[in-house]
Amino acid sequence: MSEQLAQAPIGDPVPEPFDQIVEVTEAALAKVIEIRGSEDDPGSLALRMEVTGISGIDFVYDLAFVPLDEAEADDHRWDAGGLTVLVPANSSDRLSGATLDLPNNPGQGGLVVRNPNRPNPLGDVGTLDLTGDVPEKVAQLLSQRINPALASHGGFATLLGVEDQTAYVTMGGGCQGCAMSQATLTDGIQAAILEAIPEIKEVVDATDHSAGDNPFFA
Repeated sequence: MSEQLAQAPIGDPVPEPFDQIVEVTEAALAKVIEIRGSEDDPGSLALRMEVTGISGIDFVYDLAFVPLDEAEADDHRWDAGGLTVLVPANSSDRLSGATLDLPNNPGQGGLVVRNPNRPNPLGDVGTLDLTGDVPEKVAQLLSQRINPALASHGGFATLLGVEDQTAYVTMGGGCQGCAMSQATLTDGIQAAILEAIPEIKEVVDATDHSAGDNPFFA
């Protein structure tokens, strides 16, 4: 950060540091600084971490060295033991709480991002103008946003009922008995319902998965 202060023209605002978004382990820090040392003018470079896409149930990342004076004004930045780390604003939520580390297998090489966040397997369900009581709102969300996304996988979700602040959902078609349905429910359906309908605090999978074509609860 001190180098950036020296390079900033007089009168230009100096970007403020943000709170740390990604933890960089000591081993990863040493490796990154070692790699940076082979670059021209390494002291002027920051490590930029960005989410660039989705592959299956995980995000795809891009890590690159960039000159500090090319950082965007809304980049999140902080100092990690002598290394300035930059995260674009549109990646900050997706990387919040992640850790940059070395692989567990020493022979693997490279760096790994251990991220507690997962992409929504249903994609962006968007927003709806939901009306009626809580069960009606859940049913509308399922029929208008969630089931069209599940249909591409041959599945569907049905509201079994609402009790207090809990919604009971069953999954049918290709989702019944599918080992991925738990991830779909937790990361997709549950997230969508909790976000769109604040009266619901929990979503329970009431599916009899032992009756599916590929039962994993049998």
